[in-house]
Amino acid sequence: GYDILKKAIKGILNKQVFDENFLMAIATVGAFALAIYTKSGDYNEAIAVMLFYQTGELFQSYAVGKSRRNISDLMDIRPDYAMIERDGELVSIDPDEVPVGSVIVVRVGDKIPIDGRILSGETTLNTAALTGESMPRTAGPGDDVISGCINLSGLIKMETTREFGESTVSKILELVENSASNKSRSENFISRFARYYTPAVCYLALALALIPPVISGIAGHGFTWGVWLYRALTFLVISCPCALVISIPLTFFAGIGGASHAGVLIQGSNYLEALSKTNRVVMDKTGTLTQGMFSVTEVHVEDPDKMSRQEFLRYAALSEWTSTHPIAISLREAYESETKEHIVAEDNSYEISEISGHGVAANIEGREILLGNRKLMKMYDIAVPNSEMTTSVNIDNNRYDNTELEMSESGSETHGSVSEQAPSSGTQIHMAIDGVYAGYAVVDDVIKETAPKAISELNRLGMEKIVMLTGDAPAPAANVAGRLGITDVCSGLLPEDKVRKVEELLDSNSPKGVLTFVGDGINDAPVLSRADVGIAMGALGSDAAIEAADIVLMDDDPLKIPKAILIARKCMRIVYENISFALIIKFACLILGALGIANMWLAIFADVGVMVIAVLNAIRALRVPG
Repeated sequence: GYDILKKAIKGILNKQVFDENFLMAIATVGAFALAIYTKSGDYNEAIAVMLFYQTGELFQSYAVGKSRRNISDLMDIRPDYAMIERDGELVSIDPDEVPVGSVIVVRVGDKIPIDGRILSGETTLNTAALTGESMPRTAGPGDDVISGCINLSGLIKMETTREFGESTVSKILELVENSASNKSRSENFISRFARYYTPAVCYLALALALIPPVISGIAGHGFTWGVWLYRALTFLVISCPCALVISIPLTFFAGIGGASHAGVLIQGSNYLEALSKTNRVVMDKTGTLTQGMFSVTEVHVEDPDKMSRQEFLRYAALSEWTSTHPIAISLREAYESETKEHIVAEDNSYEISEISGHGVAANIEGREILLGNRKLMKMYDIAVPNSEMTTSVNIDNNRYDNTELEMSESGSETHGSVSEQAPSSGTQIHMAIDGVYAGYAVVDDVIKETAPKAISELNRLGMEKIVMLTGDAPAPAANVAGRLGITDVCSGLLPEDKVRKVEELLDSNSPKGVLTFVGDGINDAPVLSRADVGIAMGALGSDAAIEAADIVLMDDDPLKIPKAILIARKCMRIVYENISFALIIKFACLILGALGIANMWLAIFADVGVMVIAVLNAIRALRVPG
């Protein structure tokens, strides 16, 4: 126990006397002195005090080491150098010295040092340290990549888009390094408790060693110094608060470490504690519950005998061949994904004219193609079947301005539908060929695969309210919410409207309830800051999210939301178990020790035994709930 004695002496010299090291040192040295004084030769109790205490420390160091390894895996994302090509040679320089717009080379096995965009080369990237996911992702020219990923398969050249100090890896490391300073109310309570409790029990033990034998001597029963000194030492061992001062911070540390291993970054134990009390979850739609990118979800061909689904998609893709609009890209990708063919228009075989706010008119292989919204069809006197009800919605783009959003009322069979379910709401792109209506494709923001299960899990966790906020029009918002099982929807909101809505929900929430907002981290920073707990998901490249959010999910999987709540609840459950167990045993044994019923062996259990049990219980926080 020399290290405990050394810490106790340092504490005395630094005028920070009353801590667990001081108590253990006094108890052990006192037990040895008592054995020498009574000439019993029994040093087992003195040895056991220190031996079991060190055993508890061993378990603690294991738990701390495991949690640190989880966090250090994340800290390993810090790059050591960046490679720049100079005079035909690769030169390694400090990432801090690389200006924005520089071209750097990332070799196989190297970490990407700075956020940027790939100029040449294709590769697969290991993002496990950032997201907790083992599946690598592919990247090629034009793709944005973030610092901290590991280049697995091919040499790439990339242009940096940020300075190192503003890159994703720097922001994340800053978040992790600052997490220890944000302590929960439970941790602060234990710190305050130990600050007053430890000196109090030391003075009580001193009084127990001096006052009863003096009273006994004055009363003529003899000065029974040995008996009361033994009781005082027993009292000291029992009173040591190490079970609390070690296990509670350790539980939070283990919880944060386990969460980081699962790709959930928590900025401090105070947010972990608040998250565990979540009773309302407010979520952004685009980028959080949906993929935030357009995709063809449905194709309706008016006359399947004259045109196949693939022909429809082919003409649509060729008509949009030169466009970079998201809807145009989605039409091309739909054709290419079905046929496995890259869409290419033959030279001089097509003419394309863009009609702003309506769509395009094209001549493809001698056929006149009209592709766009209902207004385009009306402009050319093309009759469009009226089996759909229409709702106007503004879509922020330069081609399909005020595109109509249509939803099927009948739910009748749709020829060539992507899915078997009834048509979903979305942007309908109508097509006419040689003056005859040919059909339409529905382009929509696709719901993430795991989003329905995430909402189901949140309901299972007992959320009082799940609210979806979105800037979309009512029809697509209601459609997405209905498919996810969300009953509370607020649509057509600007960023300031979202803040106002969250404030209304905060005012109506119970005093003990916690409102958690989940956003994609790009334009949700004001709401993330205003909520009780702000969770930014898929925020790998968003500075605003990392700075504004309390918790960052390192990928865009909605299932991480209920998982984060489960982690927080498990961690707090362990904290309360340890506090209750330690205090009940300790106060019961203190009374027994003062009365002389408890001996040193019971004292050892009350202190070190309880600490070991509490530490072992705290280690459970390392295991992330499935």
